Amino acid sequence: MTATEAPPPLTEGAGRAGHGGRALARTGAVFAPAFRAAVHRLPADVRRVAGYHLGWWDEHERPAGADGGEQAIRPALALLCGEAVGAGPAGALPAAVAVELVHTFSQLHGDLMDGTATRRRRPAAWTVFGIPQTMLAGDSLLVAAVDTLAAGHPDVASRALRDLSAGLQDLCAGQSAALRLASAPGATLDDCHEVIAGRTASLLGCACSLGAMHGGGTEQVRLMRMFGERLGHALQLAADVHGIWGDPRGTGRPVHSDLARRKRSLPVVAALASGTAAGRELAAAYETDAEFSPAVLSHLAALVERTGARRLAAGLAAENLAGAVACLDAAGPLPGPAADLRAVAELVGARAG
Repeated sequence: MTATEAPPPLTEGAGRAGHGGRALARTGAVFAPAFRAAVHRLPADVRRVAGYHLGWWDEHERPAGADGGEQAIRPALALLCGEAVGAGPAGALPAAVAVELVHTFSQLHGDLMDGTATRRRRPAAWTVFGIPQTMLAGDSLLVAAVDTLAAGHPDVASRALRDLSAGLQDLCAGQSAALRLASAPGATLDDCHEVIAGRTASLLGCACSLGAMHGGGTEQVRLMRMFGERLGHALQLAADVHGIWGDPRGTGRPVHSDLARRKRSLPVVAALASGTAAGRELAAAYETDAEFSPAVLSHLAALVERTGARRLAAGLAAENLAGAVACLDAAGPLPGPAADLRAVAELVGARAG
């Protein structure tokens, strides 16, 4: 359950995704050139790592043709929240670029800490460039994010930097909680929610609040942050569902990948704590060191579902989506961007269902 292991990009199949896909495509067209320019300004050695991680090129900087998340949800939320409080289409562009730079930093460092060996269907950056160079690339991306906000309008820059700093502290706390969760035999749902709040929800909330700041929002900033945080909870719950039951053609990962790694995602923790025979059988399997065969993984997934944990995760996602929309409505956004934000939220809901 990490920010580094989100479900497939919401823009996958955007032509079939309706309103939400069109909103992401529109904001992606605004965001992509500025984000690429920011990455290309990095020192050559770290730029090579960042571009590889983003899927833009191979380890020798030969083009790979991937979009690198340029229609990803965080920058889209920043731009749409800026529009929702009165900014033009590019009014919150510094916020969009900054949050995606931070997201990329968190993925690079998260892959290291989690031992994640693959990313975008190929070896993760740290396995190609080594741990020290990958750490430096993440650090450089974080500095670039700070520079991006600091270069903005003075009336916004200082508030934006404080907001980003708070989000980064939450992100670090969430990563620390994730490390505890990975080795905690008696993990609870509260532990899972702490990880989600720090590693996923905090950055989505930051994207929305920074976007609203750059759009000139005042009280709306707080409500937009709450919208993003609740949406982040739903997004991570979708990731947890996909990590067990997702189609590899969409996730880019083997089926039942979270179970194969004995990951304690929210559905797994709920199953382990269910007090059921299925939960006890799952716990016994997690305590072994044996590699699970495909047949065993399929059986373990059925055990998790039998405890009601999949239904619980979907219900929590729906509850958080409803809360997110309520916060959005309370902010009094302009109708057009508000409709776009609701459509993006619906995409998240579809993935969590």
